[in-house]
Amino acid sequence: MTKKIAVLAGDGIGPEIVAEAVNVLNALGESFELEHAPVGGAGYEASGHPLPEATLKLAKEADAVLFGAVGDWKYDTLDRPLRPEQAILGLRKNLGLFANLRPAILYPELAGASTLKPEVVSGLDILIIRELTGDIYFGQPRGVRECPDGPFKGEREGFDTMRYAESEVRRIGHVAFQAARKRNKKVCSVDKANVLETFQFWKDIMIEVGKEYPDVELSHMYVDNAAMQLVKNPKQFDVLVTGNMFGDILSDQASMLTGSIGMLPSASLDANNKGLYEPSHGSAPDIAGKGIANPLATILSAAMMLRYSLNMAAQADRIEAAVKKVLQQGLRTADIYEAGTTKVSTREMGAAVLSVL
Repeated sequence: MTKKIAVLAGDGIGPEIVAEAVNVLNALGESFELEHAPVGGAGYEASGHPLPEATLKLAKEADAVLFGAVGDWKYDTLDRPLRPEQAILGLRKNLGLFANLRPAILYPELAGASTLKPEVVSGLDILIIRELTGDIYFGQPRGVRECPDGPFKGEREGFDTMRYAESEVRRIGHVAFQAARKRNKKVCSVDKANVLETFQFWKDIMIEVGKEYPDVELSHMYVDNAAMQLVKNPKQFDVLVTGNMFGDILSDQASMLTGSIGMLPSASLDANNKGLYEPSHGSAPDIAGKGIANPLATILSAAMMLRYSLNMAAQADRIEAAVKKVLQQGLRTADIYEAGTTKVSTREMGAAVLSVL
């Protein structure tokens, strides 16, 4: 049966890295229907909105979405609803993508590329699960207003609302515990329960959900300590589960443990495992068109797409094995280059993966 994939390359380096992932998918010899559509700044240029109606329609109809990156400094003066970044928020909301999975794995060949000592990060394999549709990014009310009272009465103030419904916390908790059962059976829930009512509520519900998984060890950690521990002793973690804002920050921090954010894939899933798959890095407009971006995170995101949404685990294994082989061959893009390895371009890295396949 043909699988329909919406290919949304976006802005900056997005088209370059997505092109390599598409080449890899085509090389598998499977029946894919790949349909491209503009999104982000490209969507704004095409139709005056970062998430054009036709693009959203395609994303809803597809079996999965392969996403590049959105954003460019030239759009920073637009009203916020029209900025490229609103496209990804709109896709998450409209597709019900509530669970973001970001594996942080250190390939042995890249131990020297990490900013931490090899003995601290060697063997690293963490799965960060970030709740994606609640928290301060979506909470209402929000905006800018005249401060109604207090010492700053009469001044302008900006405000956002941090909130979570019970069902939102429970469902991301189940995702975390079920993932841990397939790994090392440890979940660390990251919160700020000591000062935030929202995250005391989060913690209480995580404890309740944890009782349904007696075979999985549950621990709790404040987000500031978790940030420190990721640098001090990252291998203590198996599955980290946290809210939208904390997860955004911690997963980017964890990416540097692996040598480069250019190595981190991600999956954003709905309740039925339909997902949007994208590299964890941004659009990097400063290097767009230079042919130096690392396509491996996008290629690995395509592998995650095969595994989670398209039920093609064997093909996902092939891609991941090819990436490992290329790294063993000593090929490196600029972000992971070190003495003694061979620096290659975006296209050359993609071609190397194809050659192994």
